[in-house]
Amino acid sequence: MQRTHRKPSLSQKLWALAGFISFGLGFLGAILPLLPTTPFILLAGFCFARSSEKVNTWFKETKLYKLVFESYTKHRAMTLKAKLTLLVPLTVLLGISFALLANVPVMRVVIAVVWTAHIVYFGFVVKLERPQIARAESSEAAALAD
Repeated sequence: MQRTHRKPSLSQKLWALAGFISFGLGFLGAILPLLPTTPFILLAGFCFARSSEKVNTWFKETKLYKLVFESYTKHRAMTLKAKLTLLVPLTVLLGISFALLANVPVMRVVIAVVWTAHIVYFGFVVKLERPQIARAESSEAAALAD
C-alpha cells in the first residue's frame, strides 16, 4: 500500500517554527543559567504536537525531552534527577529576580508565589518515579504471583 504525503498546511509550518524556536531557547536554557529551560521545552512540546506527527516524534526522541518530561507524560511521575533539573535552575532564576526586584514588592510577592507553587507541585504533587530496577522486579513478582 502506497502512502500519500500531504503537504503541511501553513498553520502546521508555523507551529513547527514556533516549536523549533522554543526548543532552541530551551536548549540554551540548559546551558545558560539565566535562561529557563522548562517553560520553553513545554511550549515546544505544545507546538510540535500541533505541527506534524513527524516533528512531534522527533521531539519526543530528543535527550532533553527524555530526561525531563518522558516519565512525567507516561507515568505522571518524575525521577529525582528530573525534578532537580527543573527546580534548581528555577530556584536560582527566581532568587535572582527576587533580589533584583527589591524595590518592587508586588513583583516579589508574585515571584514568591510562583516559586512556592513550583516547589509544592513538583515536590509533593508529582510522584517520585522509582528506579528502573525496582520497577522490573515488581513486574516480575506480579507475573510470578499470577
